[in-house]
Amino acid sequence: MNQKELNEIRRRFRLDKSSINRIFGCYVNSNRDIISYVDTSLALLQQDEQEMYLTLLKKSLSGSLGKNLIDIVFSTQQVADSDEHRLLQTLRATALQDNNARESLYRRIIDSIDMGESNYLILLAADAYDVPHRGSDDIMQADASDQVFKYFVCSICPVKAPTMALKFVHEDNEFHGCSTGNIVSNPELGFMYPTFDDRAANIYNSLFYSKNAGEIHQEVIDAVFHVESPMSAVQQKNVFDCALTESLEQECSYDVIQSVHEQIRGRIADHKESHDPEPLELTVKDVGSILSNSGVSPEKVEAFEETCREQYGNDTALNPNNIIESRKFEISTPEIKISVTPENSYLIETRVLDGQKYLLIPANEGVEINGIQVTIPKE
Repeated sequence: MNQKELNEIRRRFRLDKSSINRIFGCYVNSNRDIISYVDTSLALLQQDEQEMYLTLLKKSLSGSLGKNLIDIVFSTQQVADSDEHRLLQTLRATALQDNNARESLYRRIIDSIDMGESNYLILLAADAYDVPHRGSDDIMQADASDQVFKYFVCSICPVKAPTMALKFVHEDNEFHGCSTGNIVSNPELGFMYPTFDDRAANIYNSLFYSKNAGEIHQEVIDAVFHVESPMSAVQQKNVFDCALTESLEQECSYDVIQSVHEQIRGRIADHKESHDPEPLELTVKDVGSILSNSGVSPEKVEAFEETCREQYGNDTALNPNNIIESRKFEISTPEIKISVTPENSYLIETRVLDGQKYLLIPANEGVEINGIQVTIPKE
């Protein structure tokens, strides 16, 4: 799915857009026991309750593609004949009405997931989207729908334990202590099946959500999808950082890394301005070219590319937002940490004075210490 397709589905989770008419789920305690089931008509709920359910489900489609939202890809063999794919297809085809299929999915999740001491709520909802035709002018034509996209969303939400708080009681005109009760939090993980690729169903893919981009929940992916998950965003960055430092060795200088960040950040900015809905990707060869442009020797560039191929795979395309911090530029020593806006990183220089290595920062005016404006004496 690209960003435009994702946004199109996200807009479905509104009372005036959605065709979700029933919410299913189960409430699970820390001992993996199901406390109660959810099976309710959305139309019978109060409007604010309807909106709360839709908001929780929509949160499982939040965050960034390639970071919080990752593609789960089934093999051709799995699609042809596998229990995991057959289960998802049954849930989709029956709009979650098959009780045995729902129970099977619940058990796969419950037996695999580790939520610590927290209770949690598994929510399921199915939607049927009359996909409007998109004309050559990119304008939706709602009355020219040519297909129905059937899918369902699963959200796994921690439930906070009750706490005591003061509450104003109107009848007594006083504050009294009361329990907040068990409160459902935003989902920690979830998924959508199938994906909406080229504005149509792609039964080979599912979109998996993790609130924490550094935690992929491989145990749940194993249980539900039986596939190996891609690297998390945090793992991708760690591999990239290690490949730079280990391959470049002495050539991994401040100037080189500043240049690499600047060039990748430039590509991210250009892609954003182009309004291309497809995610920006960099191949290992692309990054090698950036290193060459930054003055790295051919031998070190080759060593870097080889390390990346070993770690990422031969044909892996990298998400540039996962391998650099595009919105910050931070320099640290054991004693000092300096944060600079990325566009001003060029202002910092490295210098050796009297045998001592220094980072030089221009400080002509506007210097403050803990909010106090100070001056720096002239020579």
